[in-house]
Amino acid sequence: MSVHVAITRKVLPGKEEEFKEALRRFLSESFAHDGVHGASMITSLSETNEGEIGILRTFKNKEERDAFYNSEQFQKWETYASTLTEEPIYRDLTGLEAWFRSPVAPPRIKMALVTLCGVFPTSLLLYFAVSPLIKDLPVIVRLFVNAALMVILLTWLIMPFLTKLFKKWLKG
Repeated sequence: MSVHVAITRKVLPGKEEEFKEALRRFLSESFAHDGVHGASMITSLSETNEGEIGILRTFKNKEERDAFYNSEQFQKWETYASTLTEEPIYRDLTGLEAWFRSPVAPPRIKMALVTLCGVFPTSLLLYFAVSPLIKDLPVIVRLFVNAALMVILLTWLIMPFLTKLFKKWLKG
C-alpha cells in the first residue's frame, strides 16, 4: 500500500529562491530511488504563510519510505536544506489529512464533514454543467472526465478554500 508523507519547511528570510531551486533539483533526483512514486512542492499563496514550503511525497510502501529517508542521498539533502530552513515537520498522511495542513490533523469526523461540503456541491456543478456537454461519450469516458474534474477542482480550488474557511473549527 502506498505511503504518503507531508513535509512542511519554513524557509529562512532571503533564502526562498535558493531553497525552491535546490528542492526542484532534489525532487527530480529523488526519483532515482525505486520506491519513490511521487514528489511535489507546494508554495503558499497567502502572505501569512510566506516562506512556508510544503512537500508531498508518495512511496511504494513503508519499507521504501524508510529506505529513502535513511539513504545517503536524503541525508545529504537534509544537511544542505537545514542551512536554508527551520526544522521541518514530517507527517504521514493516511487519507483525508492530505487536504488539512497543520502539524496535527483534525478529527476525522471534521475532515469528513468539510470534505462533504466540498464534494456535494462540486458533484452537483459537474452534473449540471459538464454532463450535458459530454452526454454522447461512452459511460466510462464520462465517468473519467467527471472524476478528473472533481479531483482537480477539489485539490486546487475547493478544499484549499474550505480548509481556510473552516480553519478555526477544524483546530478546535
